[in-house]
Amino acid sequence: MKKLKTLLSLLFLSVVMMAQQANPGKLPYKWEDLTAPKFPKAVELAGGVCIIPMGVIEKHGTHLPLGTDMYESREIAFHAAQKEYAVVFPPYYAGQINEARHQPGTVAYSSDLLWKILEESCKELSRNGLKKIILLNGHGGNSSFLQYFCQTQLAKQEDYVVVLFRTGNDPVNGPEIKTLKKAKLDGHAGEEETSMMYFINPGFVDQDALNAESGLNQAKLKELPFGYTGIWWYAQYPNHLASDVRTPNKRLGELLITSEAGQLAELIKYMKKDNTILELQEEFFRRADNPLQK
Repeated sequence: MKKLKTLLSLLFLSVVMMAQQANPGKLPYKWEDLTAPKFPKAVELAGGVCIIPMGVIEKHGTHLPLGTDMYESREIAFHAAQKEYAVVFPPYYAGQINEARHQPGTVAYSSDLLWKILEESCKELSRNGLKKIILLNGHGGNSSFLQYFCQTQLAKQEDYVVVLFRTGNDPVNGPEIKTLKKAKLDGHAGEEETSMMYFINPGFVDQDALNAESGLNQAKLKELPFGYTGIWWYAQYPNHLASDVRTPNKRLGELLITSEAGQLAELIKYMKKDNTILELQEEFFRRADNPLQK
């Protein structure tokens, strides 16, 4: 027993030492918490990597805060930055959310403004030495917008790179997540989001309002053949709620956040040590400027 205690103590000490080596000065990872004199050290420690956790201000059923997406994406970023140091951008809620303009509290900026805010934020990150930018999307309505934003990085050469984080299969946490999930429909403000918010802060979940409105698909455009229209979400989920189960499970919320954070930490680590994306961009623009030259 004594040997086991000694072994466990040594193991704990080694973990602490590794963490200290990863962030020896215990620098804050939140941009807004850094002082100006410490900012250059943070950029160096981060290897020039900055995460922009993105959300919106929109209705999340009747039981979750309007800022749910922002809270969730930032929590994932915080957990990842603790594993692999990176600078985390301040709260960002300028996202595409026209589909929720009929709901109280929604902040829906114009498309032009959304684009300019993100574009200029990236330029400001680069100006401050953070030239490896990770977009962490916490809102489904941002997906097409952010993919297109990344694609347009090939229209004009910049001195920074932008990568949109995408989750993948998690063989470690995935099986337990699967066993804990009860919902058959879970698209917005449902079991997963409610559980994540409950894990972040139980006070964020108004349990008296969990089932105040229906989250089932209203299917008001079910006869539309072979077409896409912007009103599709409203046609299916006018209450801005898509779920059949909303009961929070703290363990499920913890696993969902730690799973994404672990994968995000892997991306941070890769971007710190690898410059292939920037090198490929430079090669691409050289060739794009002279496409007939071999």
